[in-house]
Amino acid sequence: MASDSEINANDLVKNSSLYREFQAEREEILKHKWIESEKAGYDIGFEQALTEWIIKHRSKWRKARQQAQGDPTPH
Repeated sequence: MASDSEINANDLVKNSSLYREFQAEREEILKHKWIESEKAGYDIGFEQALTEWIIKHRSKWRKARQQAQGDPTPH
């Protein structure tokens, strides 16, 4: 059974902005994987979806997300 400190550390990680960004980005990659797999007629795999999404969509997605969150400085 997990101790209170392990549970609190887990909550801290899940509530961090970095973890939330990671989760949001992962969801977008999985959406891209599904769409592109449907187009191809077979599962393109996570690695291919990840690579394509980073090359084709990541910068635009991050910029739009930062603007929506009121963060004027690009990272």
